[in-house]
Amino acid sequence: MKIYLTGTAAALLLLAGIGVAAAEDIIIQPEQDTVIREYVKKQPLASVKLPGVELNVGTALPDTVELHEVPNVQYRYVVIDNRTVLVDPGTRKIVKVYD
Repeated sequence: MKIYLTGTAAALLLLAGIGVAAAEDIIIQPEQDTVIREYVKKQPLASVKLPGVELNVGTALPDTVELHEVPNVQYRYVVIDNRTVLVDPGTRKIVKVYD
């Protein structure tokens, strides 16, 4: 009985891990990416500095960073260290870094 519960628990943890990984994989459609790129070029922002914050997908930005709207897109953007960063406003996590 103990072996059965351990196996079940391991399977549940594995499935939970797969769900979390899938939730972090955000796919931006090419059409949406084009809209974002064009909008950001037309609406340039001053670059902000965030010492100690790595610009990687999944990194959460502090509440002190002002996020800017892209019309008809669920994500927001900000320019950090001269790089445009796309952010999920609900979690404040970076979903894409543009060079």
